[in-house]
Amino acid sequence: MTEGLQAEEGRPCGATPPEGGAGPRGADGGTIVLRLGYDGTAYSGFAEQPDGRIATVAGELRRALETFLRREVDITCAGRTDAGVHAVAQYVSFPVSAEELGIGERRLMRAFAALLPHDIAVSAVLRADPGFSARFDARSRTYTYRIATGDAPPLLTRSVTWWHRGALDVGAMEDAAARILGERDFKSFCKTSSAVGKPTCRNVMSADFRTERNLGEECLAFTIRGNAFLHSMVRTIVGTLVEIGGGRRDPAWMDEVLAARDRAAAGPTAPACGLCFMGVEYDEGALRPL
Repeated sequence: MTEGLQAEEGRPCGATPPEGGAGPRGADGGTIVLRLGYDGTAYSGFAEQPDGRIATVAGELRRALETFLRREVDITCAGRTDAGVHAVAQYVSFPVSAEELGIGERRLMRAFAALLPHDIAVSAVLRADPGFSARFDARSRTYTYRIATGDAPPLLTRSVTWWHRGALDVGAMEDAAARILGERDFKSFCKTSSAVGKPTCRNVMSADFRTERNLGEECLAFTIRGNAFLHSMVRTIVGTLVEIGGGRRDPAWMDEVLAARDRAAAGPTAPACGLCFMGVEYDEGALRPL
């Protein structure tokens, strides 16, 4: 995904509006905020691409909104996910007129169900004050990466899980994960081209492992929460942790990787399929029922 802000950071999260801008007709009534999930398998990430023929989540959502509202819409997301990355609680905001605020949640939900493809679903329609941004007003973002180990690959959860055949030492991975907590420079975990001339310090608030069982299939789930994430940061952290969990490196190596500030020092980037954008935290009261 690109996982957080860059797509994750530094770049607009939705479509680029046509010349002249995109916005509601009439008085600005406020902001509508959507909580949506998607199976990212078929999409080249969240953000729209210059080639409009490439399938993206933002492209599908914008087309649905413009069909329903009968106007151009400029959307902003909390975090741009990369190709193949999933979401259960992505947040998207866009300005609306007072008249559009009066449409009502039920009518909007029915429209989304009819206009969006089967692998994108809006789960809530909320409102916020004028000027609210799903990206800039976010206080933290949470991602979970799921790994299945063992000789038998996952079946029903295969599209949302990385199958890693070898056993993993979870204790060693927990030791290493504790070393990335706090405000640190994560340049070693960022896609090299996206770090040029940009700040690479982020604050990781929590990072932990737990065992999950979904549809009868067990996996190891790594959940990380931070103020924002660099391009491919979560997947590179996971790839580095798996190097440690597989016994190829010891937990103290994580300190060396952080200190290097060089992408070549870290482990491989874990596959996109295992990563899911789980949620966003905003100030209390910022989002209200429509």
